Amino acid sequence: MSGYGVVIPAYNASATIAETLRSVAAQTARPELVVVVDDGSTDDLAAAIGGIDLPLKLLRQDNAGPGSATTRGIAALSTHFIATLDADDLWLPGKIAAQLAHLERLPATSGVFTHIRSFRDGEPAAMAPTATPGWSRSTMLIRRAAAQSVGPMVDPPGGRGEMIDWIARTRESGFILDMMPDVLALRRIRPGSLSYGRDAARDRGYLEVARLAMLRRAQSKAGSS
Repeated sequence: MSGYGVVIPAYNASATIAETLRSVAAQTARPELVVVVDDGSTDDLAAAIGGIDLPLKLLRQDNAGPGSATTRGIAALSTHFIATLDADDLWLPGKIAAQLAHLERLPATSGVFTHIRSFRDGEPAAMAPTATPGWSRSTMLIRRAAAQSVGPMVDPPGGRGEMIDWIARTRESGFILDMMPDVLALRRIRPGSLSYGRDAARDRGYLEVARLAMLRRAQSKAGSS
C-alpha cells in the first residue's frame, strides 16, 4: 500500500492545531509527511505545533486564503495519496486506513470522502445528533496525480466555497469521487472560524462558485455543439 501525506492550511489556529495534529498522529496508518501551511497568521503557530510525534514541515506565506495554502501544501508533497484537513477539525483513528483500503480496492476511483459529525468547541461530548456527508477538506483523501491534474484551489471572494468549486472541477475533469458511509471525522464549530454561521460578505464566495460552474457548463455545451 502506497504512502500518504497530509496538508493542513492554518490561519491563527494555534488554539486548535495541536489537537488536530494529535488526531493525525493517532491514525493507524502513519503519514510520510504532514505539511502545515501558515497562511499569514499573527499568532505563534510554530510553537503550537512543537512536540507532536509526526514528521512535520511548516511553510509560511502571506495571507491568501485556505485554497491557496492547500494548493501550496499539495505541491510540497510527493506521496501517492494526499489527505487534507482543516486546522480545527479532527480525524478518528481508523479514517485514513479505511480510505486507503477503499482506494486500493477501487483503482478507478480518484478520491474518497467520509461522513462527518460536528461538535461545539470546548465540548467534545456535545455532538450533533446526525452525521452528514463530508464533501470537505477535512474528509478528503485523493490520489496525487488527480489533484495535480485538477489544478489549484481558487479562493473566491469572501473566503468560502473553494472546496465546492474544486470538487466540482474534479468531477468535470472525469475523476470519480466516492463518499464512504462511515463517520470518520469531526468538525469543530467555533465562533469566529471561517466557516461559522451565515455572513453575507463571506457567502459571496458561494455565489461566485455557482456562477463559475454555470459558465463552465455553458462553455462545454458550446464546445460540443
